[in-house]
This record gives sequence, C-alpha cells and structure tokens, in this order.
Amino acid sequence: MAGVPEMIDVIVKDIPDADAGFRLLFSAKPFPQYQKKLVWLRGEGDGNYYRFSDSEMEGWICPAMFKYYKTAPKELYVKAELLK
Repeated sequence: MAGVPEMIDVIVKDIPDADAGFRLLFSAKPFPQYQKKLVWLRGEGDGNYYRFSDSEMEGWICPAMFKYYKTAPKELYVKAELLK
C-alpha cells in the first residue's frame, strides 16, 4: 500500500481523532460530497497505482480491491467521515 497511508492522511485531516477510526466510502462513480477523485495510473504486481486528480500524490492499492470490482476502475471517488 505504498503511498496510500499518506493519501488517507490527506482525506482524514479534518476528522477529529481519526486515529481512533473513521468510515471510508468509495465508488467508481461520483457520489454526493465525495472528497477526492483518484485516477488509475497503471497495474503493478497484483495491485494498481492511483493518484489524486488534483495533485501528484499517488499510491498502490492492493488486490483486495478486487473483492469489490472485477477490474480496476479508471477512477475512484472517496470520502472519509466520522464513525457514528
């Protein structure tokens, strides 16, 4: 998950006590109030590299993503929120 922890830090920066837990929502299609758009760069090993659409920050997402998608989406939309 090279680079992904740093990407998550950016997404959760406004969540108080994010170290105690948060919910991460993601979708291959835009949804209301998403925070970041990730753009597919390339496959490597069994995973895939994505970068934020608004910066050069990139990270490798492990093959666990394929529990949700048959193929790597060209775009991912994400949002972090407080656990309720």
